[in-house]
Amino acid sequence: MALVGYGMSLAGVTKAQRTVRLTGRIVRVREPRHGGSRMGGISVVVSYRDPASGQQVTATNDGERGEMITAAWEGREIGVSHPRGRPHAYRFSNIPEEPGRGLCLPGFAVFLVYVGLVVLTAVDGGWPWALVGFGGPWAVVGAVQLPGAVRGKNDRLGRLAAMDTARGRVVAVLKDVGVDQDDGHTWTTITPVVSFTTRGGTAVTAHCTSHLPDPAGAYGRDVTVHHTPADPADFTLDRVAEHRSGRHDVAFHIMATVVLAVTAGVGAALL
Repeated sequence: MALVGYGMSLAGVTKAQRTVRLTGRIVRVREPRHGGSRMGGISVVVSYRDPASGQQVTATNDGERGEMITAAWEGREIGVSHPRGRPHAYRFSNIPEEPGRGLCLPGFAVFLVYVGLVVLTAVDGGWPWALVGFGGPWAVVGAVQLPGAVRGKNDRLGRLAAMDTARGRVVAVLKDVGVDQDDGHTWTTITPVVSFTTRGGTAVTAHCTSHLPDPAGAYGRDVTVHHTPADPADFTLDRVAEHRSGRHDVAFHIMATVVLAVTAGVGAALL
């Protein structure tokens, strides 16, 4: 599977390489109906240029159309993609996407090969090899990615400090009820929708799934929204909680890396 996947990527015939990726712009936002469903995301009308005909195309995200649009405003750029030669099968993404090479599945196949080799080595040479084989590489990956996680945390804290503040209102509370097919358990998802206007006059409608007390009864409530000026989709109702979350994520990353390194060390000592 890995060899076939990498061969297809080199030949340029993977699904990702045969996908046409465009940039669309939201031209109209429909306010969600209070009590409705969150499925499908915020209803929008998107305009983009078809590269084959050169004509301007207008489409909606009604139905199964890719990623759920959770924050929308007129003029926002989003990603539009469709299989080559099938423009009617378009799909949306929250941000424009770069062309891909289709290496996810081949990479996963290589990972499965590695797991198989670790298991065979552990069976043949003893179970400590499993600790070394799994703990060691993941500890290296965690250590390599740690500086990036710290930079990401610092960037996030910088964005939080530079956020603008706007008055907002919960314009709808969406409710979805489902039933687990295995045990018949019923689950309910509550999704408040907040609307606010930026300092530049951009009217934003977005799902608000965190830092809102009593979300089920929040309809019509006035809230204070902190948002990034350049990207209103990056917003929060509680900057202090976001600060804590960023620090906790880095602490968890460090702890996981240390645990994996210790696991590999124990395995090496037991060999």
